[in-house]
Amino acid sequence: MPSQKFLAVLAAAVLLAGCNMSNDSQRAVAGGLGGALVADVLDTNVAAGAAIGALGGALCDDAGACR
Repeated sequence: MPSQKFLAVLAAAVLLAGCNMSNDSQRAVAGGLGGALVADVLDTNVAAGAAIGALGGALCDDAGACR
């Protein structure tokens, strides 16, 4: 299992990766890829990770996290 520090850095990188995108669909793609990567590293369901990441990426601008 990866260390807690590695997982925290990976999660922060995934969350910030979509912030420089210009529209929701670009952020959704970046979030989906990041979510799939994190799920693969954690050895969990990659499809669920991609779906959660895509949802987070699409909504991060609306929530004010990507400003």
